[in-house]
Amino acid sequence: MMHAIKSITIVGGGTAGWLTAALIAAEHLSHLPDTINVTLIESPQVSAIGVGEGTWPSMRSTLEKIGISEIEFVSCCDASFKQGSQFIDWKAGQGERYYHPFMTPQGYGQANLYQAWKTYAPASSFAETSCIQTAICDASRAPKQTATPQYAAVTNYGYHLDATKFAALLTRHCTAKLGVRHIIDHMTDIISAENGDIAEICTKQSGNIGGDLFIDCTGLKSLLLGKHFNVPFIKQDHILFNNTAMALQVPYLDDETAISSTTLSTAKTNGWIWDIGLPTRRGVGYTYSSQHSDDQQVQDELCQYVAKSIGQSQAEQLSPRKISFTPGHRKEFWHKNCVAVGMASGFIEPLEASALALIELSAELISEELPKTRQQMKITAKRYNDRFLYRWSRVIDFLKLHYLLSQRTDSDYWHDNRSDKSIPERLNEQLTLWRHQSPSRHDLIQNEEIFPSASYQYILYGMGFNTQTFQLKQSDNLDMAKQFFDEIQQKKSHYIQALPSNRTLINFMKAAYAQAANNQ
Repeated sequence: MMHAIKSITIVGGGTAGWLTAALIAAEHLSHLPDTINVTLIESPQVSAIGVGEGTWPSMRSTLEKIGISEIEFVSCCDASFKQGSQFIDWKAGQGERYYHPFMTPQGYGQANLYQAWKTYAPASSFAETSCIQTAICDASRAPKQTATPQYAAVTNYGYHLDATKFAALLTRHCTAKLGVRHIIDHMTDIISAENGDIAEICTKQSGNIGGDLFIDCTGLKSLLLGKHFNVPFIKQDHILFNNTAMALQVPYLDDETAISSTTLSTAKTNGWIWDIGLPTRRGVGYTYSSQHSDDQQVQDELCQYVAKSIGQSQAEQLSPRKISFTPGHRKEFWHKNCVAVGMASGFIEPLEASALALIELSAELISEELPKTRQQMKITAKRYNDRFLYRWSRVIDFLKLHYLLSQRTDSDYWHDNRSDKSIPERLNEQLTLWRHQSPSRHDLIQNEEIFPSASYQYILYGMGFNTQTFQLKQSDNLDMAKQFFDEIQQKKSHYIQALPSNRTLINFMKAAYAQAANNQ
């Protein structure tokens, strides 16, 4: 007899647990009778980090799918609009900047934009020549107008958000509207079935809770996949050295301070500082390698950075929170009837906001490919593991690219990051190709690449990488590319004039949400 999959038990809350619960419950109509049952067990004593997080544009469709309005999300999660990342001092540490915007270059795939840029606009950066979004970000403009429908866009965007408030919103939404059962209790033990599957989760006060599929969202502890099943953890600290972060919540000097449209990523002596602008505060943190630096040096550099915006005395009053992690991921992510999502499956570092994106991708694939029977699960698990081993490898490659292209010489940290032994073989091969041809769709062939070839172009050419082209080809279409570049320059002032500031749009959405709440 086929054993049907009818009950999903998620262990651990936070963004990983609740976003997974929301996507599964929404997809399988768990609020209706005789559908998939979703239960989430959450410890009452797990504290959230709450440093502020960035998302990819995919979060818009995720929120829409699970039924949360954009005005509710922005209002409840202290959210702002993110249109990409800005990298400062990564190339040589001399004040240089470049963007990785969320919009692909105009005409991407239709012309050789790199060759056209070198031919027609070498004095400007690649991103500002090929994409209108850099000018919008420089002006701290929002990605759309107040009249633009929810989740629609003039320019592509994701969000910055308060992760603690986001988890709270998801909790309310899942339990009130999506039919998710919420148990606040301590997990005390795991009972195994005869075939080695997890049969039940033992809790301190709520008894034993069964399930057909168990999802591990217990963070770095990985209590199910790592501790119970002993699935090995594959360290990646020989490639990416950062293993510690110091995080701060930084106040604005006044309520009218401009909110940045990008994550600011500033390279420092032994790592880099993220700076995320929320409506009420900034989330700032220094990610670094403990093998190359000590905590006091990092705290001093972090304080100096923050002092530039709020003053030395106020900066010295802030106390950073230290977060330690081991960069890497599990050898497999779905083992027997258990799949890990979020930090329970792995963590690299916050560069390029891949953590939340991987949660989305994981939860989406689980919800859409949820096996109907236990017999089917083995095949689904293999496909899932293959897909995510590939995705983790591409994340590692892409993040490493930022470091190995740097010309900084102010510490062993940057020298070591350029060492050949720290560069993945596949990435080294790609770099050899890219010295003679620009990154293209032929380099990254999966249907849902975690970073498309356009992203590699932004990083390569923002960091000064040189692609040698020996002769023109018909498909280069340089005249067409020139037209694209001219259109971008013509549109810049119009877009900046027509789009409101981030703060103006956020205040408009908050007012709309408050009015809607009053009318209920």
